[in-house]
Amino acid sequence: MSAIRLLAKKLTRFPRLKRTMKNVYAFTGNILSDKKTEMPGLVQISSNGRDHNFGYYDKSPWSKDQKYMIYLAPENAGKEYVSQKSTPIILYDRMSGEETILARTHVWNSQQGCMLQWLGPDFSSRILFNDFREGRYCSVVYNLENGTETVLQRPVYTVSADGKIAITLDFSRLNTFRPGYGYSNLKDSTSHEMYPDMPCMWKLDIENNTVEELPFTYKTLSEWKPQESMKSGYHKVNHIMLNPSATRFMFIHRWIVDGVTYHRLITCDINGNEMYLLLDDGMVSHNNWKNDKTIISYCYSVNDGDAYHVLHDMSQEREVIGKNILTIDGHPSYSPDGKYIITDTYPDWKRKQHLFLIRVSDGRIKKIGSIYSNIRYLNETRCDLHPRWNYDSKEICFDGAEGEYRQVYVLKVDENFFKRL
Repeated sequence: MSAIRLLAKKLTRFPRLKRTMKNVYAFTGNILSDKKTEMPGLVQISSNGRDHNFGYYDKSPWSKDQKYMIYLAPENAGKEYVSQKSTPIILYDRMSGEETILARTHVWNSQQGCMLQWLGPDFSSRILFNDFREGRYCSVVYNLENGTETVLQRPVYTVSADGKIAITLDFSRLNTFRPGYGYSNLKDSTSHEMYPDMPCMWKLDIENNTVEELPFTYKTLSEWKPQESMKSGYHKVNHIMLNPSATRFMFIHRWIVDGVTYHRLITCDINGNEMYLLLDDGMVSHNNWKNDKTIISYCYSVNDGDAYHVLHDMSQEREVIGKNILTIDGHPSYSPDGKYIITDTYPDWKRKQHLFLIRVSDGRIKKIGSIYSNIRYLNETRCDLHPRWNYDSKEICFDGAEGEYRQVYVLKVDENFFKRL
């Protein structure tokens, strides 16, 4: 582990000092950086002159028919405390290159946007996004064929591939304890409570627009397979992801004690039953499903330290990918054809973010490019790449900030990356 990472870990108990030191590190590196992007074939699809971004790495901006892409044009992308401005939702025509405003949302955060996505099962005729209307959070299904909207009772976090079910959480509490991921429109009424005895996740029936409380609260989570530190921590849940068949989902349970965050990864069935503690060694960061049973996770394990692990639901069996090579946290996902894994990095010393492609068949790893990250986007407003796949596994899309604004980029991905020296 590098000296910088060791220092960062030691400063965990001093969050303000850690943040100051991180910023000094970032600004010093930015002065020394050549501020160049090295990524052959990279194409910016969003227009210049303002910020654009899509959101998280577990969703795809492409329509399945490949005709269109969707993304956002936020006015507050460089502000740490997000205002409640109207944010345009853009439809990008891949043939003409034209951008059209489809709708507007009034919720946005720097990491996940408004959970904008194409809605299954066809992923071409409807989009789904979170919004704030009539004094409450909600989600909206927008039909591209006739321009009609259906407003759902709750915002969404993760949505089933068939477009029927979503799982969601309390975005106000999430905003309190993880800025950049929640929404600030409503005050968090539970911010003073460590483990509120109230639901922390809900299941939304999209077809019937009904909501069901899932059978655990922050309090019951703090009492399930407890650790001593849980008693004095402020608890939250985050990073919910349904498996491809929507039979089970995973989520990260986190609690914060004196500025130190503790993590564990839990899976359960679609109704919140059959809970299984998949990871409990300390740090769990970014995860994704390969199939209904297999998960890739950047996490800490007692045997292998911080690394990318392949996990198996309802089992403690695990393997490491890219040991001693992929040693930095990123946002991983499997290509739809299962042949590759794409992941990224946070900015390094010279403000460069890197993309890595892993070939599943033999575990070979290739860095496919680097992009400069403008120092304007820092801390909660940082611009993570969040690479995500199109449906035929031939392109990736990511958000980047090499210039004055965040923009949306596309890069073709193929076997040729592994043939180059």
